Amino acid sequence: MLFIPLPFVVAILLLTLFAVVAKGSDQTSLREVPRNLPFLALILISAFQSFLGGLRWGYGIDTVIYVMPVTAALIPPLAYLGVRRLTRKSAEISLWRMGLHVLPAVAVVLLMATSRYAIDVVLPLIFIGYAIAILLPMRAGTDALRMTSFESTSPVFRALVFAAFTLLLSALLDIFVALDFAWTQGRHAIALITFGNLAALVILSIAGAVASRGRSFPDIAEPAPQFDTTGDKDTLAAIESLLEAKRVYRDPDLNLDRLARKAGIPARQISAAINRATAKNVSQYVNEFRVAEACSLLEGTKKPVTDIMFDVGFQTKSNFNREFRRVTDMTPVQWRERKQNSA
Repeated sequence: MLFIPLPFVVAILLLTLFAVVAKGSDQTSLREVPRNLPFLALILISAFQSFLGGLRWGYGIDTVIYVMPVTAALIPPLAYLGVRRLTRKSAEISLWRMGLHVLPAVAVVLLMATSRYAIDVVLPLIFIGYAIAILLPMRAGTDALRMTSFESTSPVFRALVFAAFTLLLSALLDIFVALDFAWTQGRHAIALITFGNLAALVILSIAGAVASRGRSFPDIAEPAPQFDTTGDKDTLAAIESLLEAKRVYRDPDLNLDRLARKAGIPARQISAAINRATAKNVSQYVNEFRVAEACSLLEGTKKPVTDIMFDVGFQTKSNFNREFRRVTDMTPVQWRERKQNSA
């Protein structure tokens, strides 16, 4: 009977996930979601790493130990570059900057030839360093995702934080495996790798798949009105005017960076003013305008819920229902039924 190691099964599942994300299929959206190439590469590398694990632990092919640390060193930089595309104003990365993130893998290659035991120290440090680099901008909450559409900031934010903590978990597992080899000649290594590192690869890949849908479509250059915003009150008034008069929240790709350009106000100033004045993040604030119009359409028209969802700027049913329930404590269908019954 053919023996198929669990890592091979995981590799196949990750390749399937890669195909789905690369295709950009979304049955609840009218448009194809732009790809986040670093996250796609992360899923692919994770599948390859799982395949190598199957060769080593399933069939005893020990030569892969010269490849596995190198591919492992590529995973944290790819996660960071994927995050960068969602948080920085300019998502383009110069070649020399990309080269900097190849240095961890180069360092591991050099250590393979000089001091292989040092890899057990360097590799966890790489994971920990990039996890911290991801978590630092996340301190600002969902407003850190200035290039992510307001509709998807919450799930994307959770996915990125989860990915960062998974990198930390991977670092701890690598340390435990190294200690296990030092103390017990690797008696528990297979279990740790099978259930620990494989789980980490799966979690990272799923987080990358979720976060890859957070990338907004490219902006079209347009002149922006300029407001004299000297304080939070003026800033909030300018944003409210833009949302109420022009209903820019209907743009499904609206994000903090695009809102800042339309208002002619720095993104950080908008975020700070809304946070202080309403105790909400910008995505919650904007989505409440969307939900308010959705409530009006649900009560005053007979349009299907899905059509109303698209009209007010949402693109997925899950995000629409989540935000609608957050604001009203009801689903859109329940809201319409309640209003019809009361009438």
